[in-house]
Amino acid sequence: MKIHGINLEGITAMEPSPEPLPEQPETPQQPETTESTAPVEATPESVITTSSQVEVPQKLIDQVIGQERAVEVIRKAAIQRRHVMMIGSPGTGKSMLAKAMAELLPKEELQDILIYPNSDDSNNPVVRTVAGGRGKQIVGAHKAEAKKKTQFRQTLLMLLLLGIAGYAIITMQLLMGLIAGAFVFMALRYSTPREETMVPKLLVSNDTKSIAPFIDGTGSHAGALLGDVRHDPFQSGGLETPAHDRVEAGAIHRSNGGVLFIDEINTLDPHSQQNLLTALQEGEFPITGQSERSSGAMVRTEPVPCRFVMVAAGNLDAIQGMHPALRSRIRGYGYEVYMAESMDDTPENRQKYVRFIAQEVKNDGKIPHFDQSGIDEIIREAQRRSNRKGHLTLKLRDMGGLIRVAGDIARQENAPITTGAHVITAKKTARSIEDQVSDEITRHLREYEMTVVEGTRIGRVNGLAVTGSDAGSVLPIMAEVTPAQGASGTVIATGMLKEIAQESIKNVSAILKKFTGRDVKNIDIHIQFIGTYMGVEGDSASVSVATAVVSAIEGIPVRQDIAMTGSLSVRGDVLPVGGVTYKIEAAAKAGIRTVLIPRMNVGDVLIEERFKPLVTIIPVDTIDDVLKFALVPENSDGFLIKLKKMAMRSTAMIAEPPVINQTAV
Repeated sequence: MKIHGINLEGITAMEPSPEPLPEQPETPQQPETTESTAPVEATPESVITTSSQVEVPQKLIDQVIGQERAVEVIRKAAIQRRHVMMIGSPGTGKSMLAKAMAELLPKEELQDILIYPNSDDSNNPVVRTVAGGRGKQIVGAHKAEAKKKTQFRQTLLMLLLLGIAGYAIITMQLLMGLIAGAFVFMALRYSTPREETMVPKLLVSNDTKSIAPFIDGTGSHAGALLGDVRHDPFQSGGLETPAHDRVEAGAIHRSNGGVLFIDEINTLDPHSQQNLLTALQEGEFPITGQSERSSGAMVRTEPVPCRFVMVAAGNLDAIQGMHPALRSRIRGYGYEVYMAESMDDTPENRQKYVRFIAQEVKNDGKIPHFDQSGIDEIIREAQRRSNRKGHLTLKLRDMGGLIRVAGDIARQENAPITTGAHVITAKKTARSIEDQVSDEITRHLREYEMTVVEGTRIGRVNGLAVTGSDAGSVLPIMAEVTPAQGASGTVIATGMLKEIAQESIKNVSAILKKFTGRDVKNIDIHIQFIGTYMGVEGDSASVSVATAVVSAIEGIPVRQDIAMTGSLSVRGDVLPVGGVTYKIEAAAKAGIRTVLIPRMNVGDVLIEERFKPLVTIIPVDTIDDVLKFALVPENSDGFLIKLKKMAMRSTAMIAEPPVINQTAV
């Protein structure tokens, strides 16, 4: 991999030796070239040689890495029994922190909740709470008493029937005896109370819990969250199930004294969120039927205790879908935490990553530990997935998946240890759906010659995009200029552009005026994004769009062996974008040999070794740098002069301060 004009990963710069690609006009002198071959800094062998040497903490809170602020908040909230809302990307440790909070809650006396029948109103069962473990004893005692009474009644009935049968035999009135026996049996069967109907129901049991309960209510419907009353198909005739026996506890009741965790809190319907707010405020919530079509809709218990600590979680958009009063309650009586997505790449944090590998191996229980090469490869992948220079990703669920796949491969080979080779193989095996789809689309575009990687074309540029979080793709962009059809010219962009992408297109007109000196009101500019079936979001294609439009207006061909990415300011500065590593790899897989990226993104480049010989990376600062490399004019000298004038105009505009009207005093 060649990178022009930078010193990547601490490697000393080599003498410049780039040669112009075949059949290309002479380009301006390029900055020096640097080879990137530096490996990831290994963890000192004096510390560990395999992950099996790392001690895994017993408590969950001590196993969390990279979320120091969230850990501090959870510790405080557990002591004071405060609610917490954690917002961040999936896989950053929100559910793990919620489970850890249950371990940290003060060891209070847990309670069992019992539901008793109400003799005055069967549709209003009575609620009682007892010490944890007592509930089963009470229910067992009631069942034993009911069993004794039932056996006594059955014995009495049997004796009575035998007496009637004996009398009928003696008097030779068998028919009358049979009728009398049947009458007595039916009378006693339906007139005496059923003892089992008076046995209380154990609604919530905490007899086996040594720590506060942790209940995950994510995605629960109203009945599962708030409690419900089961439907009874037999509602009369002595066959009906008692009302109190049909009552079912909700997640808010089962988490009484513990933690209720709800991820994607915004997916709860407004009614459930409102009732959840009531439960938070009152600390108790009656159980009733959640469906009006159910017979349980008539049953409503006394208030059932639900004094829980709530941990709500979600992505950043979860805030928009939350009930305002519910969020206010959490915020007013607790904490809000934004989960970090990456941490600094320091020796200390690398040691934490090694501990994370050991934790995943221990929790899985079926894969071998990692040696030094395997650890180094995992850390290298953590650097790549952070999309930030000098950082390690904290999307640990995805990293845990990679660790398990690598371990599975090692186990399949009967290897006693997981090595770097296993991790590299796992990266090819455990590719995301987006990455697989991107490769498939790239192959289709190449088959139908929609992705061009050779020669030159007017108004056509190979842009780069990211699909999902770890998949890049080549994004062909075409531009055409026509006379204005209306009173003024317009910019027409197609390709399912979303809001930010549409706004970035508007910045192109300023660049056009600056470079060409033309007024865009006399022309219509048509911009087409090819193959964007899932839409385009973001402004990273701004540089590509500007280059395509300038090429179309000036009639200057664009090199097709170059791809580019970068945001663009109205002044023509190339601004940093995300996902440059995956974009460069996508360009290399498509056969593109040169990629232009914002200079500020140079430290973010961590492409895999197999792609380094295939691509040359050129950092750029301004749009005129981009045009200098990408366009192939017939009159190179005149083109360079025009670029120089454009740069001089920008410098003059900065150098000349604005005139401020002043009034003498």
